[in-house]
Amino acid sequence: MQQLLAPIQRFLHCETPQTWIDVARVETSLDDLLIDHCNCELKAAQTAMYLLRRYALTKDSGRLLLSWAKPYEEFVYFKERDIGQFLARDARKNELSAPLQPNAHFGFAQDLIPPLIRLIKEEFHHFEQVLELMHARQIPYRNIRAGRYAKGLMSHVTTHEQDILRDKLIVGAYIEARSCERFAKLAPYLDPQLAKFYVSLLRSEARHYEDYLTLAQLVSPQDISARVAYLGEREAELIMAADDEFRFHSGQPR
Repeated sequence: MQQLLAPIQRFLHCETPQTWIDVARVETSLDDLLIDHCNCELKAAQTAMYLLRRYALTKDSGRLLLSWAKPYEEFVYFKERDIGQFLARDARKNELSAPLQPNAHFGFAQDLIPPLIRLIKEEFHHFEQVLELMHARQIPYRNIRAGRYAKGLMSHVTTHEQDILRDKLIVGAYIEARSCERFAKLAPYLDPQLAKFYVSLLRSEARHYEDYLTLAQLVSPQDISARVAYLGEREAELIMAADDEFRFHSGQPR
């Protein structure tokens, strides 16, 4: 685990503060932690889908992505839901129904499609895995308000059209890296089943931040190092700042 974590720790500008871990490890925090983690897996998939639809795919292929996401979004956004029923649905719900066609007007389409599709498939799978854990522990899914973390990071994305994709990919890298760092931070404090699951997520998602960084450099005509450093500083500020709400990516609890 440490071998996987070392490059992530070097990439991030701060560690998760102990004050967050102290709240996360308390049993009464587990419901909110798992529900928000479930939401984070869906948001990660939706973000990758948005980037593909906005830049890399034809409109018809973009609609295919929306169909792929529909069962997951319906579960989260509609109030009538049953975890057991959702998990029992056709396993093929996490499969694309047809091949995707690249946007001929975007030169990097073929570079973006394979890694982002792979990421989306993994995030949907992890979404289901979190739901399975919740179902086994009789934790009902409920709607909770998103934390300020992702929105705070996105507020620093440039408004220059030619650099928006670069910045969004870098933001994606930091969100993925922070998730992995928190999997590792939490694992020692959790029961054996949940600890094993979080270590498995670290193994599965450890490369995601590197994929995002590689794509960010690919689509940028300039070196992205300065931009990576700037957004990393902003990410660390959000993690270290006091936070009124406890979420998977929240800052220090007040």
